[in-house]
Amino acid sequence: MLSEDLTGVTVREAGPEDAVCGVTPRWVALPETVEEVSALMRACADRDLAVVPAGGGTKLHWGPPPERLDVLLDLCCMNEIVEHAAGDLVVRAQAGVTMDALAAALAGSGQELALDVPFTEGTTIGGTLAAAVAGPRAFRYGTARDLLIGITVVLPDGTVARSGGKVVKNVAGYDLGKLFTGSFGTLGVIAEATFRLHPLPADRRWIVAVIEPPQVSERGPCQVSELAAMLAAAQEEPSAVELDWPHGQGPIWMTVLVEGAAAEERARALAERMGEPVTGVRDEPPPQWGLIADDDLLAEVRFPPAALTEVLDAVHYSGFSLRGSAVTGRIWLELWGEEDEEKVSGAVDALRDRLEPCGARLVVHATPYESVQRWGRVGALPLMRRVKERFDPGRRMSPGRFVGGI
Repeated sequence: MLSEDLTGVTVREAGPEDAVCGVTPRWVALPETVEEVSALMRACADRDLAVVPAGGGTKLHWGPPPERLDVLLDLCCMNEIVEHAAGDLVVRAQAGVTMDALAAALAGSGQELALDVPFTEGTTIGGTLAAAVAGPRAFRYGTARDLLIGITVVLPDGTVARSGGKVVKNVAGYDLGKLFTGSFGTLGVIAEATFRLHPLPADRRWIVAVIEPPQVSERGPCQVSELAAMLAAAQEEPSAVELDWPHGQGPIWMTVLVEGAAAEERARALAERMGEPVTGVRDEPPPQWGLIADDDLLAEVRFPPAALTEVLDAVHYSGFSLRGSAVTGRIWLELWGEEDEEKVSGAVDALRDRLEPCGARLVVHATPYESVQRWGRVGALPLMRRVKERFDPGRRMSPGRFVGGI
């Protein structure tokens, strides 16, 4: 048993419910401190055991199955908010703290971590960083990577490394926060994170607009792009501009968030400038605001905001529903109406072929089909492989779960 090599770390035998993309580990470890994570990683290194870190488990089905899996490192017991310096607008928390729990704790001081991630229930701080998930207000406040000011990680050999705020030990030459954000558990274990906070907005208003689809008005995508460009530069400073286009057909819904002082006045002024497509200004968000149905097939497209018209043209009648930001160049796609593996794979390939010429990149996060090409072309792959070799030469951290089999 792995527990024989450890003192104080809870380890249990794994069962089918602990599987990661169909691969069942031998053990599940539940550390409660950074020191226990370090001891666990040293024990795994000594025995050449492959490890997959997990937070709330909401995105464990993203990516291919691990090449091998001995230990599922469950961070659910690392759920403590270590420090909240309200006067400095800074919080430090363990990786297993859920985003909902953190929001509730910070609200008591009139503050927030402005990461309205689209998968909220059970989503943890560590998982949010590892998957680099962003929500609607990334336009104003930035992504997790932008709000992160310090991080504590445990490397595959058990070394504890810190960078950013309150540095104790760093890994020379690397910004660990930026490196581990979006690493999908392939470089080490995110144990703690320190974030910059913001005051809770005094007020919020949502502007809802409906743009006629391309089959009704040839200017549909162009009109969306023109509105998005105007909103991105507007002096009313909207916090988010979200699109919702079910099935890539019918009207395109645009929702604009205005928050802070005089939100009502600013929203109505902005709605007047937006003109005819606006259907109203609300004090509550529409039901679909900031939510993504993480279904069997979920993809993400990142693109230069100036290419929004081309992206909408590509998605039209592609078989995908679209939801995401019109101003940050980041949207989510959900496939609908296709169950045949060959057709799904063909739909993904065809859409990627239409998107890449305009500088867009499509990544399939979740799919039940092995034949679906998840990543497309990745120019930085040689560099990413060198980083993987530097941090995890034994290929024991989530092996094969990331781009290029990293």
